[in-house]
Amino acid sequence: MKKSLLVLAALAACGAASAQSTVTLFGVVDAAVRNVSNKSVSTAFGTGYSVKASRTELANSGLSSSRLGFRGVEDLGGGLSASFWLEAPITNDDGATGVASFSRRSTVSVAGSFGEIRLGRDKTTTVLNEEQFDPFGDTGIGGSLIIDANETSVSGTGYGSNSTYKRAGNMVQYYLPRNLGGFYGNVAYALHENTRTSASFATAGTLNTGRHIGGRFGYATGPLDVAASYAQNDTSFTTGTGAAAVARPGKIKTFNLGATYDFGVAKLYGEYSRSKDQRDPLNPFTTVPDVDLAGYLIGVTVPIGPGQIRASYSRVKYDFNRVPTLFGVNAADPTANKLALGYVHNLSKRTALYATIARVSNKNGAGLTVGAGPSYSTAFNGTALQARTSTGYEFGIRHAF
Repeated sequence: MKKSLLVLAALAACGAASAQSTVTLFGVVDAAVRNVSNKSVSTAFGTGYSVKASRTELANSGLSSSRLGFRGVEDLGGGLSASFWLEAPITNDDGATGVASFSRRSTVSVAGSFGEIRLGRDKTTTVLNEEQFDPFGDTGIGGSLIIDANETSVSGTGYGSNSTYKRAGNMVQYYLPRNLGGFYGNVAYALHENTRTSASFATAGTLNTGRHIGGRFGYATGPLDVAASYAQNDTSFTTGTGAAAVARPGKIKTFNLGATYDFGVAKLYGEYSRSKDQRDPLNPFTTVPDVDLAGYLIGVTVPIGPGQIRASYSRVKYDFNRVPTLFGVNAADPTANKLALGYVHNLSKRTALYATIARVSNKNGAGLTVGAGPSYSTAFNGTALQARTSTGYEFGIRHAF
C-alpha cells in the first residue's frame, strides 16, 4: 500500500513539473512559382542597346518566410518565466537547406513584471519597424525597397552593404513590459567580439565591425499604431590596395518612423527611413563624404471576405553629398521606386493561397530588383549597361503549423 502511494505521489510530482514547462515545434512551409525579369540599357548616346535577363523558378517564402523552430517556456513562479527560441530557415522548394543553423533567431530569455531580458541572435529594432509598417512584411517580391537598399551595396557609389541591418548576433536586449497602456519598445546592444591588441595602430585592432546599438519605442491604441527606431551598425572599409591596404572604421546610422491606421474597410501604412554611411578617413584632415540613403513607403490592405488585397509604393534615393565640380555639375544620384500589388486568400487560419506582382524602376546606377532573380547585364558588345527595370510575379501556397 505504501509503495503504491509513493508511486502515485511521484507521478503527481512529475505531472506538476511538466505542467510548468512547455516546448512547441512550429514552422512555415511556403512555396511559389516565381518569375523575375531584369532589363539593362545602354546610356551611351546613339547605341540603344538593351538586354533582358529572366528566370522562372519554384521559390520559397513568398507570403511568409519558410522556417522550422522550437520554443519553450518554463514558469519559475512569482510572475517569472524563462524561455528559449530556436528558429532556422528552410528551403522547401528544393529541400537543400534544413535545420543547419538557427540564423533566424536563437535566444534565451527571462521575463516578469519588469519586462524581458533576451540574449542571442534576433531581429534588430530597425527591421522590426520596417516589417511592421510594410503591407507585405518585407516578404516575397512585394517587400519594401528600404530593407533591400540597406542590405545591398551600390557599385561605384560608396554605399556599403549593411550585414547587421536585419539581424544581429551576440545581442543583449531589453523589452518593456506589455501592460504600459499601449506603449511598447526595446533596446539592443550586439557585441562585436573583435580581439583587442595593445600594439595596433588605428587599424584592425580598433575596429568595432559587427557591433549594433539600437532602440525602438511605439504606441498602439485602437486603430492607431506608431513607432520610431534608431540604430547604429559598425562596419569597416578598405583604403588603398596591396601592401598599402588599410582597414578603416565606418558606421551606418539609421532612423525610421512608421505608422498604421485601421479604418476597418482598409488599413493604411506609412514609413520614412533615413540611413547615413559614415567613413572615418585615415588622414584626419581628409574629408570623406557621407552617403545618405533616404526612403519612404505608403501602402494599404483591404479585407475582402476570407481574403485581403495588399498594395504598396516605396522609393529610395542615394545622396552622395558630392563636392561640386569646377562647373558646378555632378552626376545625378541613384534612385529606385517600386510598385507592388497582391492578393491573399485564406483557406483556413493556417493555410492561404496568394499572388503578387511587382515592378522596380532604377535610375542613375541603382540596381535593385523585385526579388532574388537573375543579375542585371552589365555590358553588351563592349558597351556598358545600367540596370533599368525589374518585373516579377509569383503565386503560391503557405501553410503554418
